[in-house]
Amino acid sequence: MAALERVKVLVLGDSGVGKSSLVHLLCHNQMLGNPSWTVGCSVDVRIHDYKEGTPEEKTYYIELWDVGGSVGSASSVKSTRVVFYNSVNGIILVHDLTNKKSSQNLYRWSLEALNRDVAPSGVLVTNGDYDREQFADNQIPLLVIGTKLDQIPEVKRSDVLTRTAFLAEDFSAEEINLDCTNPRYLAAGSSNAVKLSRFFDKVIEKRYYLRDGNQIPSFPERKRFGGGFVKNLHYD
Repeated sequence: MAALERVKVLVLGDSGVGKSSLVHLLCHNQMLGNPSWTVGCSVDVRIHDYKEGTPEEKTYYIELWDVGGSVGSASSVKSTRVVFYNSVNGIILVHDLTNKKSSQNLYRWSLEALNRDVAPSGVLVTNGDYDREQFADNQIPLLVIGTKLDQIPEVKRSDVLTRTAFLAEDFSAEEINLDCTNPRYLAAGSSNAVKLSRFFDKVIEKRYYLRDGNQIPSFPERKRFGGGFVKNLHYD
């Protein structure tokens, strides 16, 4: 059997928003029993069928790179992460729906990853305004995921989800809101599952296919970790 081709997707967001739980749910379709702080970066793999159910269907590996969430402004903090931002094909921006600050910090995370060679510019959001020009030329697909949906009181849920909808609009990205401890939020056929599949299809399309639908010849395969695909690999 030929080795599967793969794409690299960063999973970014503040510490404590549930990135590790989300990645475990995406890769194993079950909750993470004992989540812990990610130091450096942890990588897990999901198998995805591109254009499932069509004659063009093809299976790929999705590498999900869960990057540690320290938001420190010092350049030394950023320099420890920049190595993970190379050769990125897609980005999942994760925020805690119960923590407005984690939502605002997604602007910082996206700018850091998309402009990895540029020094951090400080505050990216002023009075709720978003400078779209900073990302005008971005060609990397983005997806915004809000976690801890179950922890929002029903009386406040509408207001919170309205606010986060504007956040996703700023990134020109689709939005998924869920509880990472409950696999039903990504059940097959659900709107969330459809959005997730559509995002991964877009990532693969950008990486491997030309505008006319022809597949781009593969680059020489990268050196593999341990002779196989990356799974639960931690970097310190």
